[in-house]
Amino acid sequence: MSVATTELSIESLKRHIGRRLASTDVVHPGPANQLRLTFGRPEAELALGDPLPPGWHVIYFLPRVAPDGLRPDGSPIDSGVIPPMPLPRRMFAGQQTRFHRPIRIGDAVRRETELMDVALKTGSTGTLVFTTVVDRVFTSEGLALEEERRGVFREEVKAGAQNAAPRREAAPSDVPWRRLVTPAAVLLFRFSALTFNSHRIHYDRAWAMEAEGYPGLVVHGPLTSTLLIDFARDHNPGRVFRSFSVQARAPLFDTAPFELRGRPTTGDACELWAVTPEGTVATIARAEFS
Repeated sequence: MSVATTELSIESLKRHIGRRLASTDVVHPGPANQLRLTFGRPEAELALGDPLPPGWHVIYFLPRVAPDGLRPDGSPIDSGVIPPMPLPRRMFAGQQTRFHRPIRIGDAVRRETELMDVALKTGSTGTLVFTTVVDRVFTSEGLALEEERRGVFREEVKAGAQNAAPRREAAPSDVPWRRLVTPAAVLLFRFSALTFNSHRIHYDRAWAMEAEGYPGLVVHGPLTSTLLIDFARDHNPGRVFRSFSVQARAPLFDTAPFELRGRPTTGDACELWAVTPEGTVATIARAEFS
């Protein structure tokens, strides 16, 4: 049994289930247009009253953490409704978003956040704690979206050790939609800046490789998710999103381009993948339309 397991009390962590926080923001056009430029999107500049593209709420409600509130890896010590964890490494595991009404540029918005679950698991990569958090975002017209976010906390990597690779799954190749993405360091830096994400694995190459055992900079899970929802939007012009779900299977790095793949399914939906340079699944997603 690992040291982390002996120090970890899942019962004490579960006592935080139901913890809630509320926050407010204004959907200013500046961040949305900066994300548009970061992704090289062809749309015209977003202005007051325009609908915010689906999934782009990720650049609002940013964390408010001073330097003394950060771990050595740049991630926050206090993660909102999630209690402080004895496992130091936090990763994106997935999310499911349900869209109820548009969020528009200029809207004053309110977010209610609730911790729904904490679960302990032990796998091939060691002790893991999974958390489930639900966000509900409201405009003046009512509930705009609900998002269930899943994160995972992992044990520290010993100095000089390599990060254990997750099980690999071959990605579908019989798909009509494909796009190559080059995860340049500038792209990762800009997304970190727009989301106020100071986790060093995304911009500090020495930290990512030497302290955490990765082969390069790590592509943000939410960055991949946002690229995938844009990919679905591009292949379904004019359609209104009802839901979008994402599961992270393996990390992506800035060491080589990766591919987005997708195809329509029966009914009003499509399925999508982010695919590693080796042709295996990094992220799987599904979009459903009204």
